[in-house]
Amino acid sequence: MAKVRVGVAGYGTIGQRLADGVAMQGDMELVGIADLAPTLAIRALRENGMVGANNVKYNLYLVGGADKAKFDALDIPVAGSFEDLCGKVDIMLDSSPGGVGAKNKELYEKMGVKAIFQGGEKNSVADVFFHGYANYEKGLGQKYLKLTSCNTTGLIRTVDCLDRAVGVEKVAITIIRRVADPGDYHRGLTNALQIDKAPSHQAVDLMTIMPHVEATGILVHTPVTHGHIITVLASGKDGKKITREQALEAFRAHPRIRTVTIDEGFLGNASLFKYARDLGNRRGDMYEIGLWEDSIVESGDDIMYAINIPQESVTIPETMDAIRAAMEMQPTREAGTAETNKYLRIGRFK
Repeated sequence: MAKVRVGVAGYGTIGQRLADGVAMQGDMELVGIADLAPTLAIRALRENGMVGANNVKYNLYLVGGADKAKFDALDIPVAGSFEDLCGKVDIMLDSSPGGVGAKNKELYEKMGVKAIFQGGEKNSVADVFFHGYANYEKGLGQKYLKLTSCNTTGLIRTVDCLDRAVGVEKVAITIIRRVADPGDYHRGLTNALQIDKAPSHQAVDLMTIMPHVEATGILVHTPVTHGHIITVLASGKDGKKITREQALEAFRAHPRIRTVTIDEGFLGNASLFKYARDLGNRRGDMYEIGLWEDSIVESGDDIMYAINIPQESVTIPETMDAIRAAMEMQPTREAGTAETNKYLRIGRFK
């Protein structure tokens, strides 16, 4: 069976990781990446001989408005235009800045190319608002899918996990949100926290993906860069009690949830980031979310827990799931997510 040919638009924080994720899939081919300027990420790629994950050659294409002379001056090889790339692929992963993906969609439609958009775009850009575990089948054969944001992706993993195990009727969440990615200088807070109006978009987005669950939430911005922390209070369906034992059993079995404890040394977001680096993970990434066993407590009939979201990498597995659904590579969520997990080596610690 021929490999699915994939392109990546935007080689930034998410695009780099999407390209690596595709390069690691044994049944996909990374045809190329596209960008506007010779950023530090592309210069680093050039210094590595344009070779990325799995020793795959990364061919670079330029989007409209790019100045090829700037790439030539740095001896960065260019394979062609963005339109050239679109003409060679079955599906595009669009990780362009917010709003740019919607403009790119005009070209995708013209070229007859499927596309998957990241969380920065409006939901209206796609046919399906997608999550690999919660609604995989809705993405089957669709032309345009949009991923949930990093926080929503990790949050839905746990809520869907509990829902399938014991049934969930409603959730209340608090998001302690990192203010910027590592290396960002354009925004930041000093000695301050900032609260958004409730409900947070993650709660609204969860209900879009899982309409049978009532959700609300509060979001607080924090002056850190390595990961978000979310606390969740979940109520069982039809008033049924959710026990700590039920929740812990379900979470421990989920491939994309890494259960950890404070006694092991996982004191917070920085501990999980450092552990990912100690594991030798590329860029210090972790595809699994961290869930503290110590945080799982019963509150009457409800259950409460806390999770860590590695914001730079958490959406990569679900994006691979989206390719599998859109291209109908696997017909069910079980088969699709299992293939993604296999190639990304997710859950190997369990």
